[in-house]
Amino acid sequence: MLPPGPWADPAPQRVLHLLTEAGHQALYVGGTVRNALIGAPVTDLDMATSALPDTVRALAEGAGFKVIPTGLSHGTVTVIADGHPIEITTFRRDVATDGRHAEVAFSEDVAEDASRRDFTMNALYATACGEVVDPLGGAPDLAARRVRFIGAPEDRIREDYLRILRFFRFTAWYGAPEEGLDAEGLAACAALAGGLRTLSAERVTAELLKLLAAQDPAPAVAAMAQSGVLARTLPGASAEALAPLIHLEGQLDLSPEPLRRLAGLGGSTDALRLSKAQARRLAELRHHLGALTGPAELGYRLGALVARDVLTLRAALFSTPLDPAQIPEVERGAQMVFPLRAKDLPDALQGPEIGAALRKLETAWIASGMRLSKAELLARL
Repeated sequence: MLPPGPWADPAPQRVLHLLTEAGHQALYVGGTVRNALIGAPVTDLDMATSALPDTVRALAEGAGFKVIPTGLSHGTVTVIADGHPIEITTFRRDVATDGRHAEVAFSEDVAEDASRRDFTMNALYATACGEVVDPLGGAPDLAARRVRFIGAPEDRIREDYLRILRFFRFTAWYGAPEEGLDAEGLAACAALAGGLRTLSAERVTAELLKLLAAQDPAPAVAAMAQSGVLARTLPGASAEALAPLIHLEGQLDLSPEPLRRLAGLGGSTDALRLSKAQARRLAELRHHLGALTGPAELGYRLGALVARDVLTLRAALFSTPLDPAQIPEVERGAQMVFPLRAKDLPDALQGPEIGAALRKLETAWIASGMRLSKAELLARL
């Protein structure tokens, strides 16, 4: 049975009963059930049903719910109940796959639907009253925190090569580190890693960032490196500094930050599709890693959060202790404001001379520990 949780709230219960009272099978599925069973936060509510998408849509709209046709061709609609999105997907079976996308047919059999999923721990369902439905015997794997492919791992991977990265991501989030990775699954990922090149940059990037957002992805990423998957994803990357970085994050009470960890891995990100903000932050981190910029100047130029990340990365990558006294210096630098503006300079300075003078005086100000006053700086002209 599922323990109490968001699945039992009135809104999703109304939606589920709407389907079952119309004579259709309807169950909670996937992460909703998995996370509830292991006591992890249930952030998304997903349902699977024997009802066809148009039927789900008609029933939901007839009951006054807003419906978003998020993926009708794949059998998915999103029902908004009391402001909460509930994704409802018709039972499916795969007709054809090409390693990136699947052609599906609708089904009325929950076992068929379960068989097309990736891992046994994701093929768990639950009724409205919380009774677990386990058509493939995935509950023991979940209890053991064992990430195991459904059926032959090679077959599941050839259906969608993104499952290689998902294997490592789910291991990082839900696996038991002391037990290691499923040997059969790991071997299949290594053998079929070449298929990653067929995937879109957007899918690979999203999956990699989700992996790096786990509390401690170091063991999973180390296995990626050993199997050759990391080199396929981030050419030139190394997993060696990740475990020390995560240890330092714990010392500083830093929350998991995928871009910080991505910077620690190194390697080329040319094949990824980062947003402009993500690319800019990653470039900042990498630029300052090997520079001699002090903690106060880092705080002044980058802000406290990014500057602290730089110091943490330096310590992890260069195997040096992180001086606790540097953190207050970062905070101090982040609060400092350079006391001069262009209007403060003599009128005799014009054009490029103004910028050059400001840069020269800013350098002197930073070298003074950011203590020179406006008058002291102007006296240096």
